[in-house]
Amino acid sequence: MDRLILTGATLIYGTGAEPVKERAVVIERGRISAVIPEGRHPADATVVNLDGLTLLPGLINCHVHLCLGGEADPIRTLSEDSPATTAIKTVLRARQTVEAGVTTVRDLGGRDGVAIALRDAVRAGLVRGPRILAAARGICMTGGHGWRFGREADGPDDVRKAVREQLKAGADVIKILATGGVMTPGVEPASAQLTPEEIRAAIEEAKKAGRRIAAHAQATDGIAACVDAGITSIEHGIFLTEPIAQKMAKEGIALVATLVAPEQIVNHGVAAGIPEFAVRKSEAVRGRHLESFQMAMRAGVPIAAGTDAGTPLNPHGSIVPELALMVKAGMSPLEVIRSATSIAARVLGLEDETGRIAPGLAADLIAVGGNPGGRIEALDDLRLVVANGAIVVSRLAGAA
Repeated sequence: MDRLILTGATLIYGTGAEPVKERAVVIERGRISAVIPEGRHPADATVVNLDGLTLLPGLINCHVHLCLGGEADPIRTLSEDSPATTAIKTVLRARQTVEAGVTTVRDLGGRDGVAIALRDAVRAGLVRGPRILAAARGICMTGGHGWRFGREADGPDDVRKAVREQLKAGADVIKILATGGVMTPGVEPASAQLTPEEIRAAIEEAKKAGRRIAAHAQATDGIAACVDAGITSIEHGIFLTEPIAQKMAKEGIALVATLVAPEQIVNHGVAAGIPEFAVRKSEAVRGRHLESFQMAMRAGVPIAAGTDAGTPLNPHGSIVPELALMVKAGMSPLEVIRSATSIAARVLGLEDETGRIAPGLAADLIAVGGNPGGRIEALDDLRLVVANGAIVVSRLAGAA
């Protein structure tokens, strides 16, 4: 179909503005060509009636690990699987993700170039999945958080080389692991790891190549060093402070909190097979994590949605569990939708490609039952998913 018109729905543009009615969205050649008054439809168009539904931009998950499957001990599974098996599983996870209405993801670390190959396969139309920005291997200190599948580097020169290796491999974004974390035994979330000089070297190399850089940063000193050096986004940000949050807000540095990751670990615990060290650390940081999120909200830090999908019992697919926790923490549903659409797109450097309902952008759209602007869980009632102009899911009344 050359021209598709979606009509009858309430529109949420993804900008934080109030929903509007009596507008139709025109899609041509995979892009939004116009937003027009209802009833003024070109005669040669295919019209899809969305009466009673809400239409909004496809959702964006800024923090996933497609090589991890959300098992109770996903690192163990990844260690035991062959690279070929991992690759097959990522294809299934990509499809599951886009069919849940998440049309763009940022993969922040995997193995053997699998996420980059998957990205390219989705772009070529070989497999169904969301738009993927991939980081290749995360860069950590020797023995630091993520070392089992990361690129260990020590000293500014070695970190520079590590960044260049990821760029050579085709990385869209650079991921550094600046502090300890939950999922690596023997390291602690409150411990800084990469030095300020190493962090600055990584950011300089990424920026020279025109790439954005994300930092796994949980400890206060590590967050501060990343912010001082001009990082693009802080992932997790567990031990944030008011002065750091104010500086992030001033400089437009985003927080991707991934509240659902420790929540799932604590809720399920060792009885579900999650390693004891991960449960212990998650229990220790969950309260502080929420405090930091709310601190960032008050300071006006740009907050982009991300789930850390792939971590224990935190599966790929729906981003709604994270969005519901963001609402519970004090954001309004419309603010949360903005975090998962236009703000997320801006953090990823895709604001001219996706994240809003606007002419010229890719036709990444979802239609849901109910009003997610009043109740965020309405996003679970998916009726239509359009990714890059292609209908991926259709559960519309009367549809075949």
